Amino acid sequence: MGGNVAAKAMELYGTDEAGRHRYDGALLTSGVLGGGAQAYQFRADLRAVYQYYCANHPYPGERQYPLWEGLPEGSDMTPEALNARVDACTGAGLPAEQRTLVQQQTLNNIVDVVRIPPSTLKAHMRWSTFLFQDMVEQRLDGASPFSNRGVRYRGSSNDDALNAGISRFDEDARAVQKLGEDAGLTGMTDIPTVTMHAIDDPIIFVENEWLYRRAREDSGTADSLVQIYTDEAVHSKLSTPQYAAALEALDRWVEHDRKPTPEAIARYCETREASVYDGGCHFDTDYEVADWRARVYARQP
Repeated sequence: MGGNVAAKAMELYGTDEAGRHRYDGALLTSGVLGGGAQAYQFRADLRAVYQYYCANHPYPGERQYPLWEGLPEGSDMTPEALNARVDACTGAGLPAEQRTLVQQQTLNNIVDVVRIPPSTLKAHMRWSTFLFQDMVEQRLDGASPFSNRGVRYRGSSNDDALNAGISRFDEDARAVQKLGEDAGLTGMTDIPTVTMHAIDDPIIFVENEWLYRRAREDSGTADSLVQIYTDEAVHSKLSTPQYAAALEALDRWVEHDRKPTPEAIARYCETREASVYDGGCHFDTDYEVADWRARVYARQP
């Protein structure tokens, strides 16, 4: 959650008692910028959808626990053991031609409802298991910050059966409040900020940028925010000259009060790509990020 941590730090510690900036500027790349509850709700949905189809996390003969808990206290499950369960049910770790028909159908149903690439299923399941366990046990006093009560899931081969049989859970108001206090973003900072995100980021959905822009608009600080997008489909590392261009643009903004445009950053990138770095420039300066509620995953309240 580096992007969310940086954004939160700007809000909490970005100005001193006299209103002076403690940070000159911020570059947030591929960031979790939707706040804790919204950024992780889809993984709670994933646990419920996965369990409906696979029924192996937990198995019926194992200790049962609410899925938002991640794992029960004292569990000795390892990431390798979890990966094995996901592979057994969905074949996610196998080439498509090696999956059984049932595995492929199961995998399709899960990823079509939650709207994640098949290649990321095991990673998201690990987060919704071990991170949820830590979050709930260590931070939220064992209470649920998530709810799917009244939600209708869409996109499966049989939505009626899915919604009739899926596990339901409710949020605890205090847990929601605590998670919001810890990881929620208000947008209350006017520090010059550049964000960069791949449009097809498979791990941290680009719609996080919509949530962050809305927070900055609501707080009246959107004028100090510039958002840029690339047509890549990666999360951890975008093309090298794009970072150089974003940093150069931020530096000019801070040092010379020249607020950049996405087009200007793209031009900086072309210069750096040609003379210094490999990797290419992949900015899409016409892209407009979609509303988080409309695209992230197929759930209807």
